[in-house]
Amino acid sequence: MNTGPSITPSGAGRRCPAFALCACLLALGALPAFAHHSFAAYDKNKTVNLKGMIKSFQWVNPHVQILVYVEPAGGGAPETWAVETTSPGVLTRSGWTRNSLKPGDRVSVDISPLRDGSHGGGLEKVTLVETGQVLTVTFGSTDKPDTP
Repeated sequence: MNTGPSITPSGAGRRCPAFALCACLLALGALPAFAHHSFAAYDKNKTVNLKGMIKSFQWVNPHVQILVYVEPAGGGAPETWAVETTSPGVLTRSGWTRNSLKPGDRVSVDISPLRDGSHGGGLEKVTLVETGQVLTVTFGSTDKPDTP
């Protein structure tokens, strides 16, 4: 038989649901901050040039992804590198379209590499080898490009 004090003081049952609701609302408001990562994973002081072929061009929010098959310098099987850009909206304002890159396009891609050394980075520019067209965007920019 428990003769200790009650663990539920008078009125606590009425305050608890309101407190829980407030805590949940505050947590939901913080989700966008957790969902959007920073660009600190990329070493902006280094540039790596990748020569290869487009595997895929994924025009999706929040960041467009480019997968590139790259021939290793020492030979061997092609390696897949993941290149992250900014949002489709920012790319559109920079002159890109969802058809700017197609699987099989030969490219030269300059990236800010991932700090951990894995095969990926943030886009600096893409040059289409066949046409010489250069596609750029200021990574993380929301500015509109100059218009003629």
